[in-house]
Amino acid sequence: MSKWFLVIFAGFILFMSFTTFILYKVDKVKAEKKKWRIRESTLLGLGFFGGAAGALAGMEVFRHKTKHWYFWAINISGILWQAVLMIYLIIKFI
Repeated sequence: MSKWFLVIFAGFILFMSFTTFILYKVDKVKAEKKKWRIRESTLLGLGFFGGAAGALAGMEVFRHKTKHWYFWAINISGILWQAVLMIYLIIKFI
């Protein structure tokens, strides 16, 4: 592995966070219009597997899913493992 792995991982996290943030907005708009919604499992999965920063930002900015404790738990645990892995990669490759 090389420094490129760190760059690729950081890019993946940024892409997933941006995508997840946008999907929280889409789901909020659909909820307000009483239309088809994005599955909770999709939002939770995206948050845990790379988009935790975007998920937490989306929850706060759009005031969406903030009353569900499991959204907080999954997204915070996601951001923790993502941060730990990023720190490990920075220490190892830089």
